[in-house]
Amino acid sequence: MKSVKAFAPATVANVSCGFDILGFAIDAMGDTVELVLKDEPGLRVVSIEGDQGRLPLETSKNTCAVAIQAMLDEMGINPGIDIYLKKGLPLGSGMGSSAASAVAAIVAANELLGNPFEKKDLLPFAIVAEKVACGAAHADNVAPSLLGGFVLIRDYHPLDVIKLHVPDQLYCTLLHPHFELNTADSRSVLRDQIPMKVSTIQSGNVAGLIAGLYQEDYDLISRSLKDVIAEPYRAVLIPGFYEIRETLKDAGALGMGISGSGPTLFALSKGEENSKKIAAAAQEIYQTIGLEVDTYFSKINTQGSYVIQD
Repeated sequence: MKSVKAFAPATVANVSCGFDILGFAIDAMGDTVELVLKDEPGLRVVSIEGDQGRLPLETSKNTCAVAIQAMLDEMGINPGIDIYLKKGLPLGSGMGSSAASAVAAIVAANELLGNPFEKKDLLPFAIVAEKVACGAAHADNVAPSLLGGFVLIRDYHPLDVIKLHVPDQLYCTLLHPHFELNTADSRSVLRDQIPMKVSTIQSGNVAGLIAGLYQEDYDLISRSLKDVIAEPYRAVLIPGFYEIRETLKDAGALGMGISGSGPTLFALSKGEENSKKIAAAAQEIYQTIGLEVDTYFSKINTQGSYVIQD
């Protein structure tokens, strides 16, 4: 096998009450990476499409190369691999852009080298790349992008990742306004400490959301999609946040929150028709705010990343 191509989907991280511990994958869009074996040892990022020339080609800074190198270091080998990245996700969007690149690369590399690792065992290599991309080794984007579905990051030491049940009629609508929100800026507004009462409320909402997923209780899911830790501080960075939330609720949303660090917003709903109505309502409300917005809707992606068979 001389070349392999793989795809990794966009993701929603945090999922309101699940700050840094919950994430899920969507079908709407993602990144594609092609790897080609070459005679000369070492990694080389040959080209990146769709990034407007903003992403680094240096292997020490590129998430695709960093993830692959972490795997090669674990194996103790140094093959020659050329990397071709095609971005399907906008940068700084809150849709797991850097995670999708790293995951697609590591899935392709595993296939190219004869599948030495089980899919779930690729996760630590993608986490290394996330640390390079955003300064923190979070798994709430890379885990769902790799594994698909709704994912809980229970712990990092040791890494404990759990796939959760996904109700068949659970849909997501993504709203991507045309402005960027830097992850560092989003994290800078957060508080280092929270009151016990706030922690208790958040814990109850996380438990309620997970119970709602397993029981397929959409009312319980709706009641639980409330973030009292990050959203109160991050909402001020997103124009019209509370007005948009009320509009989407009236359109049939179970709840709305900030996807990752923003500015993309997500809304969960029951059924495809509600998801379409939410997208249409979002277009109207963003027009009144004076912002262009791209909308996407899909079921929760339970497949995750995969090798593209030509």
